[in-house]
Amino acid sequence: MRERRSMKAKLIEGDGPLSRMPPVAGFLLVAAVFVVGILVGGAVGALLLGLLAAGIAVLLAVTWQALSSSERAGRVFILAVLVAVAVSVLLTK
Repeated sequence: MRERRSMKAKLIEGDGPLSRMPPVAGFLLVAAVFVVGILVGGAVGALLLGLLAAGIAVLLAVTWQALSSSERAGRVFILAVLVAVAVSVLLTK
């Protein structure tokens, strides 16, 4: 079983901007973009959700080798749900 990550640990190893971002800040940013995308709705909301999905897809691709099979499956599932929500938001307003 894996050890729990510290809340102060780096999100991603390296020197890029995400390595200096606290995990809680990343979570709050993603949650805020998701909520705004849902509340705004229509094409703008779907665009926000689509941009969020694209960012998550990039992070998934970059970290793919470091993930176990179950972690990959969970992240691909979440990405698929996010894309479905974006399409739903686009089609309902």
